[in-house]
Amino acid sequence: MAQRSTGRLENGIGWVIRNLDVVIAVGLGLTIGFLDVFGDVVSDDVSSGATLLVLGALAVGSLTERVRRRSDIREVSAETQRTLEDLAMVRSLSGNQVGEALKNARQVTSRWYFKGGTGTYLRAVTLPRSVEIATRQRTPLTVKIDIINPGNEQTCSDYARFRHTFARQRNVTAENAWTTSRTRKESYATVLAACWFQQRLDTLDISVHLSSGVPTLRFDLSDSCLVITQDDPNRVSLLVARDQPLYDYYVTELHQSREHAVRLELHGLPPLSEEPTVDEVRTVFAHLNLELPSVFTDGDIGEIIDKALHAEDPYRR
Repeated sequence: MAQRSTGRLENGIGWVIRNLDVVIAVGLGLTIGFLDVFGDVVSDDVSSGATLLVLGALAVGSLTERVRRRSDIREVSAETQRTLEDLAMVRSLSGNQVGEALKNARQVTSRWYFKGGTGTYLRAVTLPRSVEIATRQRTPLTVKIDIINPGNEQTCSDYARFRHTFARQRNVTAENAWTTSRTRKESYATVLAACWFQQRLDTLDISVHLSSGVPTLRFDLSDSCLVITQDDPNRVSLLVARDQPLYDYYVTELHQSREHAVRLELHGLPPLSEEPTVDEVRTVFAHLNLELPSVFTDGDIGEIIDKALHAEDPYRR
């Protein structure tokens, strides 16, 4: 009980101190008003002076409130400025700017995280260029790849339908059309490319994760930035700088996505030649427990090999 009373007393004193200007004004007003009504003790001069004191106290309170508000305004203004600066660091990319941004990101980085559909650009440009830079600079490189599972025919079919739907607006030939078979080959090719490069650079730590979801965006994350692209090179893409909160959010998001995917064990693989043979590729996929479809002929596997090591840059004009 004593502690409760003490707490109430402390709260009351604190309130009085925070609102001292109002307490003084009200106290003066009540005192002078009481004396003026019930007696002739207070002269007109004193009454007028007391009124001025009350008004002065109220003016001080008003001024104090203005100062507080200005302080709040300054804080809000500063926060708004920081928000605008953050937005300025998330900029749009179009056309050749995408390739240029990815090129700059590759120059100085110790890691590259990718999440997307089948990883065409990853095979065509990112992996060979990044490995070349790491080899020249003799620096370690960590690459984490998250693509759709080529062993999951339903996922590949859904992804092919998604790509085909948005490709209708462009002039796409039957040869370049997205089908379930093509989707599977593209994804198998990325797995093969990862295995091939892993055997050619000892300082390369590369992992492949196979997801059952259908992604609609692609993410390329380096030490300096995050580049978010779409399936159509003509559509607007985004670049997020390393020092922005959104960058850290996606580091966590990409990690969580890989945690829910199937990870392939790329160490201890059977050797792959500079130009892998069909038999070598079959052996590697069998070792990965990622069997190739029985309907795939040697010609299909040859196509996978070509896509893995000789893919075309989708951003090249």
